[in-house]
Amino acid sequence: MPDLYLVEFKGNRREYTHNTYYHSLTISDYVIVQAERGEDMGLLKKRVENEIDFSERENPRSILRPANDEDLEKLNENRADEKAAWNNAVKLIEKHELDMKLVDIEYQYDRNKLTFYFTADHRVDFRTLVRDLAAEYRTRIELRQIGVRDEAKWVGGYGVCGLQQCCTCFLQTFEPISTQDARVQGLSLNPSKISGNCGRLLCCLKYEVDLYEDVRRKYPETGEEYTTDEGKGIVERINYFEDYMAVRLEDGTEVKIEGSELDQKRIENGPFYRYCHDINNDNNINNRE
Repeated sequence: MPDLYLVEFKGNRREYTHNTYYHSLTISDYVIVQAERGEDMGLLKKRVENEIDFSERENPRSILRPANDEDLEKLNENRADEKAAWNNAVKLIEKHELDMKLVDIEYQYDRNKLTFYFTADHRVDFRTLVRDLAAEYRTRIELRQIGVRDEAKWVGGYGVCGLQQCCTCFLQTFEPISTQDARVQGLSLNPSKISGNCGRLLCCLKYEVDLYEDVRRKYPETGEEYTTDEGKGIVERINYFEDYMAVRLEDGTEVKIEGSELDQKRIENGPFYRYCHDINNDNNINNRE
């Protein structure tokens, strides 16, 4: 079985490829790979050690060969022509009065395809624009609408944490994220604090939410009454990482309850226990009657 590699193209676009022809490859070198129609060129990022299930995704194409000096020169020419095409494309978009924002332009290595990436709030009828672009560049034209999260990945940047955006570094797909993920973790719901450069909720809100939910299940709700050995109180807060909850007693003192202590005591303080207790009492009364 040929080795599997991850290859990165322009705009942090990544694809899995097989070293079908068993070339001697060096990480961080450019390689020529199979494309849908022809050949493309990308940067060899890493050799993939773990097995990946491709049953629900496109099978990896092949690495045709390592890139040589002529290939690198051609890549530089493509990049220069992409910059030249930018101004022309913007003028044509304005000419046709299309409500769309151009994000980037990419030539396939062999110049068999020229792709224009854009964002738009609604569906755009760009048929006349495609005709003008095809007449200008005499190659296959593709206009690809992407989302704002894809735009942030394509452009790159740094997050509020000071590190490179996760989508730029390692994320392959975008998971659905909701404010509930922030709420579970006790984070502020201020959009400016939980939104990324794309304007959408931070991808990292998904990283620890499962831990919070697992820990949360064994604790009562914040604000709920709870009986400790020292007396009754109110659950004030839960520390998820140190695994304890703080209970404020009626006299104002605070008691720390470790998660390991929440066995039978936790169950007897819970609403499910009280519900079952009431049902059993009703059954006993009915039986006596």
